[in-house]
Amino acid sequence: MTQPKTIIDKIWNKHLVHQEEGKPDLLYVDLHLVHEVTSPQAFEGLRLNNRKVRRPELTYATMDHNVPTIHRNVIKDEVSKKQMETLKQNCNEFGVELADIDHPDQGIVHVIGPELGLTHPGKTIVCGDSHTSTHGAFGAIAFGIGTSEVEHVLATQTLWQASPKTLNVKVNGELGKGVTAKDLILAIIAKYGVRFGTGYIIEYTGQAIRSLSMEERMTVCNMSIEAGARAGLISPDETTFEYIRGKRHAPKGEDFDKAVEEWRALATDEGAEYDATVEIDADEVEPQVTWGTNPGMCVPVSATVPTPESGETVNEKAEIQRALEYMDLEAGQSISSIQLEHVFIGSCTNSRLSDLRKAADIVRGKQVHPSINALVVPGSKSVKEAAEAEGLDNVFKSAGFQWRDAGCSMCLAMNDDIIPPGERCASTSNRNFEGRQGTDARTHLVSPEMAAIAAIEGRFVDVRQYTEQPV
Repeated sequence: MTQPKTIIDKIWNKHLVHQEEGKPDLLYVDLHLVHEVTSPQAFEGLRLNNRKVRRPELTYATMDHNVPTIHRNVIKDEVSKKQMETLKQNCNEFGVELADIDHPDQGIVHVIGPELGLTHPGKTIVCGDSHTSTHGAFGAIAFGIGTSEVEHVLATQTLWQASPKTLNVKVNGELGKGVTAKDLILAIIAKYGVRFGTGYIIEYTGQAIRSLSMEERMTVCNMSIEAGARAGLISPDETTFEYIRGKRHAPKGEDFDKAVEEWRALATDEGAEYDATVEIDADEVEPQVTWGTNPGMCVPVSATVPTPESGETVNEKAEIQRALEYMDLEAGQSISSIQLEHVFIGSCTNSRLSDLRKAADIVRGKQVHPSINALVVPGSKSVKEAAEAEGLDNVFKSAGFQWRDAGCSMCLAMNDDIIPPGERCASTSNRNFEGRQGTDARTHLVSPEMAAIAAIEGRFVDVRQYTEQPV
């Protein structure tokens, strides 16, 4: 009888090209996603060494980080313009398919991969972007890589990686009314810290995880990197298969049925052992708001900002004090008293159609607070078109939101959508580091629903006060 295995071990072992005691493993890569920021030096390395892209058909590129979300073809920043032009030239030269700024499939790389059916269970997926873990929602091992590694994958379709440890994050029970997948992953990171996943690939299990939609699973896996993990994934099931069915790059007909049987077999075997396990009860999770400068500095909306004295070590006390100073918050201040200037709904964490629908349900018939500059940025052109077909754009615009074109936008300060120094933003993105949204900008991470009602109220409030039905 064979020893029970986790999905992580099954995928890893299937992709081993070379293994040697005491050294990293050489893994075969099934899908390499590319964008304009981390690829220029990698392509130049190929050119200097007279190399080709080993498997261009397994490589897919798009433009997202630098793309303007208003006046789309007016690119003011010369570095951004150069990176986008260079990606187009490189893809033409090396035969890589590209969804450029004018292409109907353009969008955030971690939105369009699943959307186009490029992301499948059992794949190894890499990209020069830390939030590649998003694709793990499908039962894939997906992780971000550096520029030199991008070049290695382009040249060889392989990558050297240390064999991972396995971590089971089990979520028991069901999420309550008004509590979202974003709240869940923020609560997990707040409870266990931004380093608890270091050295591990996480598998998320439990009843609450199984109840999530694919879009919600992508949100959870997207932020695995914020827990310090190398990647995060969820074993595929019927929800996964139905999402993939009919997608452009998905198998068709009998090939799809055959693929489903292979995908189903990937699920972690009963009795398989993980290197570590942590558990959380879904019913203890409330709507979350980050108050500090990493995603673990997070509390329920009903709570107060921590005091430095709540830190368990000297370093933790100092971290809290520094975060309070940067965020211009008072220790013990209620989260609901925090006033905002900006609200951003978008990013690879929360810019899919279901995210926009839920936010629109909150703001329908209401008006954005006079103090708030509010943006909604769809994750792809396809999401934008689908939202407009449903009239969601009119819901947002009638409420006073700006309705933008697809791109990474205000998630990070690499385009025109930047928070001015000292101003505060409720953001559905994944990072609240110092300067992430602009020099001296102050970022609070929340769910789309929490961001939507914050835009209306001008401050943080418990979205559950505004919903009679589960959102």
